[in-house]
Amino acid sequence: MSLMVRNLAKRYGDMTVFSNVSLEVAEGEFVAIVGESGVGKSTLLNCMAGLDTWDEGSVILGGQDLSLLDDDQRALMRRRQVGFVFQAFHVLPHLDVAQNVALPLMLLGEPDDGRVEQMLQAVGLQGLGARLPQQLSGGQLQRVAIARALIHRPILLLADEPTGNLDPGTAAKVMDVLISRTRERGASLVLVTHSEAAAARADRVLLLTSEGMTERLRAH
Repeated sequence: MSLMVRNLAKRYGDMTVFSNVSLEVAEGEFVAIVGESGVGKSTLLNCMAGLDTWDEGSVILGGQDLSLLDDDQRALMRRRQVGFVFQAFHVLPHLDVAQNVALPLMLLGEPDDGRVEQMLQAVGLQGLGARLPQQLSGGQLQRVAIARALIHRPILLLADEPTGNLDPGTAAKVMDVLISRTRERGASLVLVTHSEAAAARADRVLLLTSEGMTERLRAH
């Protein structure tokens, strides 16, 4: 799914989070966004998914201007086409691991067909499907969030620090899963990260500052 952001600006009262942000993500492209803490990387990612509003500019996802959609239409679009890995996980505490991962399938009315167990194995959580979130470590919760974001095979994956709670070895394996699962479906991947190792695997690396977006380097 193609993504176009044009001259985006976000403010909280008199405080400007960012302004004049423009970028394009082609179908099947992997783009990493880096920048200092507090510059608005997570907020930008939320705007790309239509989870947050903005003050100027436009976000066009798959040819659809998100500003023309109401909340219900945005939610339906996300449910069908977008996967989102939240930095704070946002797993549901009353559901076990397998149920949390299967949630997108349930909302779409799609069968499991063994996908949940396969995804748990892919992220290194095999055998933990019956555990509740409070029985997991922070790194394990991160992997639950990643598995849930991938389970319905989205055509756009937005990931906010998906390796932030993981040791280097596990982080590399999780990046393998993110990249392979998006590549095999021709899906686009936008990754917000502080990890140089994760950013180095992207097709392009963009630097976000309060003044806008620039291409920092080419990883390949």
